[in-house]
Amino acid sequence: MKVLVIVRQVPDSTTLIKIRGDKQDIDRAGVKMVVNPFDEFAIELGTQLREKRSDVQGLTALLVGPASAAEALRTALAVGADDAIHLDDPAFEGLDEIQTAGLIAAAIKSQGYDLVLTGKQEIDLDSGQLGPALAELLDVPHVGACVAVELAADGASVTARRRIEGAEEGVQVGLPCLLTCDKGLPEMRYPSLPNLMKAKKKPVKVLKAADVAGWDKAALGGVKLYDFEPPPARPPGKFIDGEPEQQAATLVKLLREEAKVI
Repeated sequence: MKVLVIVRQVPDSTTLIKIRGDKQDIDRAGVKMVVNPFDEFAIELGTQLREKRSDVQGLTALLVGPASAAEALRTALAVGADDAIHLDDPAFEGLDEIQTAGLIAAAIKSQGYDLVLTGKQEIDLDSGQLGPALAELLDVPHVGACVAVELAADGASVTARRRIEGAEEGVQVGLPCLLTCDKGLPEMRYPSLPNLMKAKKKPVKVLKAADVAGWDKAALGGVKLYDFEPPPARPPGKFIDGEPEQQAATLVKLLREEAKVI
């Protein structure tokens, strides 16, 4: 059984984000980049399957991004992946998630992965399209936002649990399949220094556009982001003077007439 985990790199959620002057992207100068938190659940799930099951022949991490994003791959290798694929080419810049799914599908379709894991969404653009689109292009079943996963003893199917409104539902699908991972699965272990050193010796296959047969950027259309805008500035708070009874009356009036919440 071959397992693939899709890894993406995003700005740290604690980083101060500024819009670039041309409004075409964020200003990435000095921005700390990290592994997408939802992808961390996928990495840990793949690692645990690799450790617990003798029929898992290998765990591969895949990333689409520039050379600077290779740090995210090294994290996955240090945690437990056996090897990695890095899709790195200027032609891959500016792809939306549907186009990225098409690229990944073209790159791995002939590799025979039985289980593909990825986070349910990226924390920057939050579209959540990559996993479902990739499953569709690979023509395999997909279970989204999984919070628990159990692989059958015979390795032929997987049972996943996912949250729905007011409950959880269990879904069983045959392999090959794709799962997107949500908070509730075990958190990714911290990569130790010795494992970080070992990760440098693990094989990373770098693929350029010419290496991906059958990929056509225009084949799936695409979404163009015209500009980025910061959220509107939060208005200053108001102080209400007077006796408690007056303050309460004024507050109710403001909530009804200004905030329009009552």
